[in-house]
Amino acid sequence: MSDITGEIKVLSRNNVHIKDRANLSKILQNMSLGGLGQLQVVSDFDKTITKQHENGVPHLSSFGIFSSIPSTAQNEIYQTTVKSLRQKYYPIEMDPHISVEDKLKHMEMWWDLSEKAIRGLKVSQEEIDQACLSSKSSLRDGSEEFFNCLFDSNIPVLVFSAGCGDIVLAILKQSGVCLPNVKVISNFLKFTEDGTILGFKDKVIHVFNKNEYALKDLDFYNEVANRGNAIVMGDSLGDAQMTKGMAHCLNVLKIGFLYDHVEHNLPQYMDTFDIVLVDDQTMDVPRAVFEYIKNSSS
Repeated sequence: MSDITGEIKVLSRNNVHIKDRANLSKILQNMSLGGLGQLQVVSDFDKTITKQHENGVPHLSSFGIFSSIPSTAQNEIYQTTVKSLRQKYYPIEMDPHISVEDKLKHMEMWWDLSEKAIRGLKVSQEEIDQACLSSKSSLRDGSEEFFNCLFDSNIPVLVFSAGCGDIVLAILKQSGVCLPNVKVISNFLKFTEDGTILGFKDKVIHVFNKNEYALKDLDFYNEVANRGNAIVMGDSLGDAQMTKGMAHCLNVLKIGFLYDHVEHNLPQYMDTFDIVLVDDQTMDVPRAVFEYIKNSSS
């Protein structure tokens, strides 16, 4: 098969890394043959839909924004606990020398302890909305255009986040991209009537167990059951497996965003994702891939 990746100009940029162009060409060809009616998009949120940094300053994650809410920011026990947990477990999540199997138990412990830490906190929806506005958490350049194109083409979008679902949803709404074709599966907070947090509504989602939830939301699953092609986007190695529970997905194009510890992480990212974008704060490549599939299938 000829290398058709050359037809997508942005893939020739210096920060774009592709290990197997022949395989990527095959996936693109299959997706083109399937057309838009066979396509869906599955994306992580933190540092995938949002930028990884702004001029070198890291963007807050959804849980980071939650921690900035005045009622949580002033809670010293909560702040000390979550800071300690991140210092311990985030390096494990990002360490390329630790297997996913070994990381799994650490992530389960991290999220379990994080859930316990938020229990008893009292937060209102107004505080959540204001924290999202104040955080100035930017979506990747071109995100609004990308989401609108997907909506116009009737492409289902699943935002699959291990972050705080209430924050994720608020940011998507404030950014104007929480469109009817977008579904969010994340860690949504469970409240009492007076706004006290009891924990999460369902089983905790972390970066390495997302694939277990692909079959959980039956309404969304039924919506995409006849769509065998998926563009998957994420910044964590675990994100590459988000469609693993969707047995009907025959062609999966995986796009990985990498910013931290590039030299050490790039080889493993290239083994895991079909396209790896290093320090790219745009949606240029996903948009170009979608446009290629759209134009070549019409």
